[in-house]
Order: sequence, then C-alpha cells, then structure tokens
Amino acid sequence: MRRADDTTGLALDISGSITALATPFAADGSLDLNAFARLLDQQLAGGTQAVVVAGSTGESHFLEHDEYERLLSFAVKHVNGRIPVIAGTGEAGTAKTIATTRRARALGADAALVVAPFYVRPTQEGLRRHFLAVADEGGLPVIIYNVPPRTGCDIAPETVAVLRDHPGIVGIKEARGDAERIQAIAELIRADFVYLSGDDGSAPEAMLAGAAGTISVVSNLVPEAFRALCDAARAGDVGRTKDAAARLAPLVDALNCAPNPIPVKAGLAALGLGSAAPRLPLVALEPGPALTRLRETLAALAPLASAA
Repeated sequence: MRRADDTTGLALDISGSITALATPFAADGSLDLNAFARLLDQQLAGGTQAVVVAGSTGESHFLEHDEYERLLSFAVKHVNGRIPVIAGTGEAGTAKTIATTRRARALGADAALVVAPFYVRPTQEGLRRHFLAVADEGGLPVIIYNVPPRTGCDIAPETVAVLRDHPGIVGIKEARGDAERIQAIAELIRADFVYLSGDDGSAPEAMLAGAAGTISVVSNLVPEAFRALCDAARAGDVGRTKDAAARLAPLVDALNCAPNPIPVKAGLAALGLGSAAPRLPLVALEPGPALTRLRETLAALAPLASAA
C-alpha cells in the first residue's frame, strides 16, 4: 500500500507477512488481554509486518461492542506504531459497516479490512456501491476482502478493477487460491493498489505471481517461519520459497481439520496463548486424531515458533 494516510500524512505500507490474529479468551470466555499481549509480542518478535484485529479469525461477529473497542484499542496501544494495525470492520449491511469503520478509525486503526457482505449475496453492482460507500464515508483506507465460501458471493475481478480507482480503496485480500483467480488479480496490481493473498495454501504461488504479501492464519503459530516464506516469495526466489512452503505445509494442512478459527485456537492453547475454546456456535477441537496431529506438527516446528 503506497498511498498516504490522511490522518498522518505518512505513507502506509501494508505488505509482507500479515497475521489475521485470533482473539484469546480466558477459561470463563472473557477476553484474555494478557494472552493477547503475549500473542502481539510473539508476532512482533517473529517479524510480522502488520496485524488484523477482529477479523473473521478473531471472531469479530461474536464480540460485544465494548469488547471490540477494548481489543482494538489495546492492540493499537501495545503495538505503538511499530507495524500497521488493520481492523476488521465488515458487516452484512453497508450502514453498519460504515459505522464500524468510523469506530475503528476513532480507536486508532490504520486501515480497515472489509469483507464482502455475507449471507445477503449482493450483485456486483451492489458490491460496487457498498465498497464505494465505505471508502467515501468510513474514514479509513479500505482493503477489500473476498472469501466466497464464507460470504456466499464472489467479488469479480472486473468489479475490483473499478473499485481500485477510488483513492480510499488501497488493496484486496483475495482468498480464492485457484490459478485463474490469482492471475486475474495479479493483473490488477498497481503502485497504489496491492494484492494480498488470503489463503495460506496458495500464498506462495500468489506472491510469486506478484502479490505484495499474505494475510495469514498459520502465522499466528509460526510468525518467524511465515515471514521467511513471504520474504523468499516476494524476492522471487523460487527455490527458497518451495523450501519454506514445504516446511510449513504439514501445519497448514493440519489447520484444515475444522473451520477456522477452531484449529488455530487449539494451536495457540498449546503455546500458552489463551483457551482453545472459541465462542458458540463454534466449539473447541475435540480430543482425537486431528488434535493430536495438530499438536505434533506444531511441536515439530517449535524451533521456528518465536513463542516456543
């Protein structure tokens, strides 16, 4: 991201290894800000270049109004300008998304990650109007987020090509990892509009194709190793990228055993970073082969995990 932040006049660079943070809870289900501080410190020590707070991995839709504010303001203060803090602000309705984006700006966020409206399945024209309205009225630089399996709609590359002309829309997190979509979004890259992968499995291919970085789930657990992957891929070093991706592949695969963020929270619990339990209707990963495999895979990567 190359555009200046209107509030500071400073260039805001959102690229590289970006972690979609999970939200740690205590055993009683309340926010565990002590664990969150340790998670943030782990990310900073591991070389993470930006964080997303209260995105879908962070169970944003399960947070109460005051919890969202406490979590985001805590992250902004704890990070203290060392890396960008991106707030998840997407809602199903445009007016609610604008209001959440304004609130995130007031709390000190640097940018907004705005997922496509979920469940309501808007047309491409509805998507265009939605994102333009948020960019016009929300007060933060907007990163579009396309994740069709979660939202029920797909932001077409043709729509993205129109949206990127708005000065407040600075990039896209594209979670479709098929080769055709990677190439289509890569062709839209400009100095003032970045492509960020939103899929750990296909992130190496996306970055080798020109994506400026990845908003990752697995980097919650192994930030240093994921930073190494991003550095290699962004440098165009195919050999190092393949080696780094092969090292991480078992963990990426293990995290696919249940819907996100169930597995990553089980991994964070193994690292002492909060309870494994998400909030209902999600439930913790049950004891069994999947949990055993996840723990064993994470333990094998422990030397690469800055929290280990």
